[in-house]
Amino acid sequence: MLAAVDWHIVWQRLFHPDPVFARALWTTVYIAVAAQVIGVVLGLIAALMRTSRLAPLRWLSGAYVLLFRGTPLLVQIFFVYFGVNLLFGFALIPTTLHLGLFNMDGAVFAAILALGLNEGAYMREIIRAGIDAIDRGQMEAARSLGMTYGLAMRRIVLPQAARVIVPPLGNEFNAMLKNTSLVFTIGVYEMFADAEIHYSTTFKPVEFFGAVALWYLVLTGIWSIIQAQIERKLTVSERGDELSFRERVFQAWTPVQAWARGAR
Repeated sequence: MLAAVDWHIVWQRLFHPDPVFARALWTTVYIAVAAQVIGVVLGLIAALMRTSRLAPLRWLSGAYVLLFRGTPLLVQIFFVYFGVNLLFGFALIPTTLHLGLFNMDGAVFAAILALGLNEGAYMREIIRAGIDAIDRGQMEAARSLGMTYGLAMRRIVLPQAARVIVPPLGNEFNAMLKNTSLVFTIGVYEMFADAEIHYSTTFKPVEFFGAVALWYLVLTGIWSIIQAQIERKLTVSERGDELSFRERVFQAWTPVQAWARGAR
């Protein structure tokens, strides 16, 4: 026999969230965004290091990817929060980070840093694949025109590589939104932590974990729509004069167009 579900709790959590949950939702979003930005920057640097003529830079890039792709994300989060200060002998991860207009809790900072470092290893491979997809002749032609390597990379190679990079980057951010649920283990109060606390006091796992699962679904669904629009903008030149689905339907049911087809 199925246990009774209190749908009122689910309704309240979805459509009338309290201020505490709203802050937890905001924490989830800004941790994901900040960590993804760090990951993209680190991934780009590591990808450029991988193409360097200097062997130490290539080895360092490879070691970075090996370390962060070869160890569990949860272990990395624990190590950054609990182990980094002991490893270096000073407070690299402060109790509270002062950022002028607002303060950031040290656990949140550690969460962003750990997620960003982990994401950078994956973004390095994505960006590397995007750069490798561009014909080497593009770089050679740019260099023959007098461009430096950095200028040619910024103006010629990377803009074209963006078409290859953006789809998997969007998928990585989707995963990042869900990976933020791991940071509750170091005391960050985000959506999953809020659900865990309510469950521990009410013993209603279906209501609270089900509701938070739907919230993650909402966030990833919104991002999927945004990602689709970005990809559409990036591929507009490839589509050329291709009509959208709506335009094709409109033309198909326009009498003049239908008559013209029949006349042929």
